[in-house]
Amino acid sequence: MAGTSSPTTVSTALQRIATLAQEAPQRVVTTLAHHIDVPFLMEAYRRTRKDGAVGVDGQTAQMYATALERNLESLLERFKSGAYAAPPVRRVYIPKDDGHSSRPLGIPSFEDKVLQRAVAMVLEAIYEQDFLDCSYGFRPKRSQHQALDALWHQIMEMSGGWVISIDIEKYFDSISHRQLRGILDQRVRDGVIRRTIDKWLKAGVLENGCISHTDTGVPQGSGVAPLLSNLFLHEVLDTWFENVAKPRLKGKAVLVRFADDAIVLCTHERDARRMMAVLPKRFAKYGLTLHPEKTRVIPFRRPPSGGRQAERKREPGSFNLLGFTHYWGQSRAGKWVVKRKTASARLSRALKRINTWCREHRHAKVSWQHQQLVWKLRGHNGYYGITGNMKGLRQFRLGVRNCWRKWLARRSQRSRIRWDQFEELLKHYPLPQSKIVHSALKT
Repeated sequence: MAGTSSPTTVSTALQRIATLAQEAPQRVVTTLAHHIDVPFLMEAYRRTRKDGAVGVDGQTAQMYATALERNLESLLERFKSGAYAAPPVRRVYIPKDDGHSSRPLGIPSFEDKVLQRAVAMVLEAIYEQDFLDCSYGFRPKRSQHQALDALWHQIMEMSGGWVISIDIEKYFDSISHRQLRGILDQRVRDGVIRRTIDKWLKAGVLENGCISHTDTGVPQGSGVAPLLSNLFLHEVLDTWFENVAKPRLKGKAVLVRFADDAIVLCTHERDARRMMAVLPKRFAKYGLTLHPEKTRVIPFRRPPSGGRQAERKREPGSFNLLGFTHYWGQSRAGKWVVKRKTASARLSRALKRINTWCREHRHAKVSWQHQQLVWKLRGHNGYYGITGNMKGLRQFRLGVRNCWRKWLARRSQRSRIRWDQFEELLKHYPLPQSKIVHSALKT
């Protein structure tokens, strides 16, 4: 595209917005949309995933790219003039960890994804200056492993304590549009930006040929949903915990949140019980409901030294966060440390997916199957390869190995593969060994 700015130029503009927001944390921003031009949309297009599912219009990234410059110019004109009409999102479902329920996802049209990415880039430059350190989800240069690492160090430093595991029922579907607009009013009142966000909130969801509209919910899967959902919990939980709740507690307390998964750790049981009594009221004020069984106080104190008898008298509990079960265990030196292992539901779901994949692709070339399984194993190690989880990694690898052999043996009625034949095949197509990628001992 002739005359376009480079990603560096767009980044400079975003940095300028961030600097102004940082210098004036109480200022309400009324002019933002002028930063979004065709070069800015081009950068948003570059950052938009091209192989994702298509929206209600059926348009792919490849189709949109055939007339990219003209499409972006048209998008910009409609965005600035207010003529842009947000199409409804297409609803699909993905299974949850429990294996029984599913999570709804909203798939926007590709053009919607580009514009949402552009608006999210501008809003992110502002709100990144406001978000607190306890928040790790959907933020640049932050990850699940950083959240896990921060929690691990806090628990070790505090010698454990009392954990409040927070579970919000149907969080993304329950976000109040009215409350969200009020939160946005505190910082961003640009007319073009806010009008477009309202259109996305009112666009509705297409499911089974019918479009439904509600006054709540931000569809998971849309480009702007992560930031808006993060902003909502920043107001509901993060700032309230830091400025209101924590100063009233007797002992130390810390919050670690990744998107809608949150853990509060208190040194004193009384503080944890007081927090537990107040949290449902706080969330209800914003139209959110905490799961009555999954939101609970869990004793998680470091076990005392003094042998098994003393250990049984004060056996600590365990809790799950981000796919890992956290529990107390003894190191090789005999010291009590927080250990993490793959949560059983996550491991079971991952192996079910491998089994399904091997069954569906059992007739493909063995070399191609091997390449795909190597990628899947490396990806699993890349996330779950955390200090102390070698047993879980090996269990997954063994499951992959057994699934592969099982479905290779069923490629036809006449062809069967014995274990010795499969072992010989593994010499030519070896599966990668389990590997610890993330060390809990880093500082």
